[in-house]
Amino acid sequence: MIAVIFDMDGVIADTNPHHLVAWHQFLAKYGIHATDQEMHEHMFGKHNSYILEYFFKRKMSGDELHKLQFEKEAMFREIYTPIAEPIAGLLTFIEDLKRQGVKTGIATSAPVENLEAVLSKIPLRASMESLLSEQDVTRHKPFPDVYLKSAVNLGIAPERCVVFEDSRSGVQAGLNAGMKVVGVTTTYSPEELPPCQAYIPDYQNIDYSFIEALIKI
Repeated sequence: MIAVIFDMDGVIADTNPHHLVAWHQFLAKYGIHATDQEMHEHMFGKHNSYILEYFFKRKMSGDELHKLQFEKEAMFREIYTPIAEPIAGLLTFIEDLKRQGVKTGIATSAPVENLEAVLSKIPLRASMESLLSEQDVTRHKPFPDVYLKSAVNLGIAPERCVVFEDSRSGVQAGLNAGMKVVGVTTTYSPEELPPCQAYIPDYQNIDYSFIEALIKI
């Protein structure tokens, strides 16, 4: 058996440009003005706790952290949910994987509310045997926890799992889990990511045979 595990932001849907807008709006409310370059370095693929501490320049925890995270993510959902759509070729690719008996899951560092919002617009829930979000692990990417827990949920050994990721921390998490990793270049170029087993711009030219070949590497 083989499993394929997808990150969400930048992998299932090209959400990061909309996260960028939401972060700018949110930070401006608190008098913080960040450049796109800062966002590129310190937002994409990072957990909200890191992003908030970086831009607010102090440690955060407890109710304050929860409140600020929820406020920003609510802004994102308001912006993105009405226009949510899958990355090109994704649904056809997953249909082919399911015909071949591949187990599939989603493993995101985003809040569960974001996962639910995306799944409300992109019909993937019935295809997934594992759905994990921020609340399901205590250590976030680049730690491998969310991918290792996904493998347990799917009943597949890590070396038989292929991860699709778009961020540096996400790719590193997949590699740290002992899995094959495909870099989805919606956010970073191949040169900007840790070394992956393969890179794709979208899912239009891949199918089950692509996954089968990766597992054999």
